[in-house]
Amino acid sequence: MSAGDIGKRSKKEERHMLWQSVKKNKVCYLMLAPFMIFFVVFTIVPVIMSLPMGFTDFNMVQPPEFVGLSNYTTLFLSDKIFIRSIRVTIVFALFTGPVSYVLCFLLAWLINELPPKLRTVFTLIFYAPSMANVYTVWQLIFSGDMNGYINSFLMNAGLINSPIQWLTDGNYVLGATIVVQLWISLGAGFLALRAGFQNIDRTMYEAGAIEGIRTRWQELVYIVIPSMGPQLMFAAVMQIVSSFTAGTVAQNLVGFPSTDYKAHTIMTHAYDYGWVRYEMGYAAAICMVLFIVMFAMNRLISRILSRYMD
Repeated sequence: MSAGDIGKRSKKEERHMLWQSVKKNKVCYLMLAPFMIFFVVFTIVPVIMSLPMGFTDFNMVQPPEFVGLSNYTTLFLSDKIFIRSIRVTIVFALFTGPVSYVLCFLLAWLINELPPKLRTVFTLIFYAPSMANVYTVWQLIFSGDMNGYINSFLMNAGLINSPIQWLTDGNYVLGATIVVQLWISLGAGFLALRAGFQNIDRTMYEAGAIEGIRTRWQELVYIVIPSMGPQLMFAAVMQIVSSFTAGTVAQNLVGFPSTDYKAHTIMTHAYDYGWVRYEMGYAAAICMVLFIVMFAMNRLISRILSRYMD
């Protein structure tokens, strides 16, 4: 045995210690088991299945037929709607991802400064839209007749002479969808940041004051953000997922398909081929492209936030 091997455990010893740890914390693992089972069955397995399925022609009735890279070449060389959906998704993600992330952080920070009872009230107010079906309300706000809230306000103010078709005019459908997505984006990431602010050790503020920190901005930069690495990472991942997989908002708000495909995202394109045309092989190829993009973005964000994870 060399000097470098001293103190190292064999694989058998590591497996034994792992099993002992599982037995010691079996109650915790039992509580996690239902979630993990559903996560594996409905998330891990479909992702793994979509990789080989993307190389097939599969209509859910006949057995899959292997077609090689045909689906991917068609996607990038022949499918003009897919190319347009890439541009729409990038614009949508650039607006909703960073903006909603910063908005979640700032709102969580401001709410944390309120008295305890008001914290609960305002957290519920801002989190509720992510749980509720708000599309009917927004359809009334963006209604294209003179009774729509926005049109009524603009006409009474003398800014427009006739109603604007916010949900059917190609110049406005993407903007309206982005506004609604921002409104409902305060979800799990927002709650994680709220919890992160609550878990910061108060003695760190006292130590910071001794070291010369005087303003709230300095507290935010030198104490708050470095102390919230896991919460910042979780919120970033959630915002990346929600911004790149957004499709439900556009379908419920501006219709499917949207005018001139102006709000047609990659996820909407996958829904079209998967659940309308039942071309599952082609839909799987679309989803795999989206998965690769999201994975690359997650790796990039992980590298940026890695210094706060220690």
